[in-house]
Amino acid sequence: MRVVELYEAVDLIRNGVSIKQSEYATGIPITRIETIADWNINPQRCGYANVTVDDFPNHVLHNGDILISHINSTKHLGKCAMYKGVPKILIHGMNLLGMRVNTDVAYPDYIYRVLCSQEFRRQLPKITKDSVNQSSFTVTNFKGLKIPLPPLKEQKRIAAILDKADAIRRKRQQAIDLTDQLLRSVFLDMFGDPVTNPKGWPVQEIQSVCYEIVDCVNKTAKSVDFVTSYKMIRTTNIRNFKIDTQNVRFVEKEIYEKWVRRLTPEVGDIFFTREAPAGEAAIVKTEEKIFLGQRSMHFRPDYKLSTSEFLLHELMGAGIKRQIIKMSAGSTVTHLSVPECKKFEIRVPPIELQKKFSEIEQYIEVKREKYCDSIVLSENLFSSLTQQAFSGELSNQTKAA
Repeated sequence: MRVVELYEAVDLIRNGVSIKQSEYATGIPITRIETIADWNINPQRCGYANVTVDDFPNHVLHNGDILISHINSTKHLGKCAMYKGVPKILIHGMNLLGMRVNTDVAYPDYIYRVLCSQEFRRQLPKITKDSVNQSSFTVTNFKGLKIPLPPLKEQKRIAAILDKADAIRRKRQQAIDLTDQLLRSVFLDMFGDPVTNPKGWPVQEIQSVCYEIVDCVNKTAKSVDFVTSYKMIRTTNIRNFKIDTQNVRFVEKEIYEKWVRRLTPEVGDIFFTREAPAGEAAIVKTEEKIFLGQRSMHFRPDYKLSTSEFLLHELMGAGIKRQIIKMSAGSTVTHLSVPECKKFEIRVPPIELQKKFSEIEQYIEVKREKYCDSIVLSENLFSSLTQQAFSGELSNQTKAA
């Protein structure tokens, strides 16, 4: 497969423009880093400016234009998204490069797929300059990077294959999102709005329905730079009802035992963050040797009064969020004290009803895990097809067939 420098496949690559944005969602939408955070242009994450198209004619996006993050953290540097022509007017702002493909020699969807590929992104460290707060690369260096450029007909065929594989990934992710929405709907249907409590459930402080409530050790555990059996769960590991036990810091046995001396985590316990941010919670579902890092709480429900699943959804619901806002009123950073976390007011429906919800939640979770497994398979398929496409193997297989 022919390999060329990127500039040979484009009509222009330009820097973004600095525009003073409005305090209100009025005027022309301006794309920014957040707009392409998920590899797609999300109009809801745009800024707005009271300008006209005529003020910045060279920065108005055309259908098929590609935006690339060229000033960002190293992790997000080089993220890109392709503009599909909706909404009708967008102007690209700072920290983004705008690129327009030369359609005589290249197909925009194909070039977009190339820029998203790991094979292309491996070149970025060669042109990246790092500073204390961010990394960056220039237009000149970027347009000199290498890309595979087969004939135009072949580009369209490869793009179509990758589009189909990507559509499968997205549908499976949508299925997971729907299971999450279903569970929230079931919770509201069974127990009602946690703020207004229309079903009149009794309300008690959370410490009255927990067997144990323990705060974290108020200092950072000394971690090691090698893998052990002992994992520190920081606030960053507690997100979206889940505990991430993969991206963790490790400690030695002595430190672990010291940090869990008051309460050793068990399956069914709940971890809750007091800060950074406050209000994230998840159930312990692993028998691994894990323990709390700083700014977190450890709840063990009294199963005669509350199930883990009900208590988790109550902690993550609108009622507790409202209490958190009241507790942190006037503070620039939301921070909850240990006593405050013990005094959360929660509803206490009949335990049999809670158990019924837990059964439904566990059934839905099994389905969700299957969807997650299928996503892993589709991700691997997409990655394999991408690698084959940009190494020429996909073309060779077609010719052989």
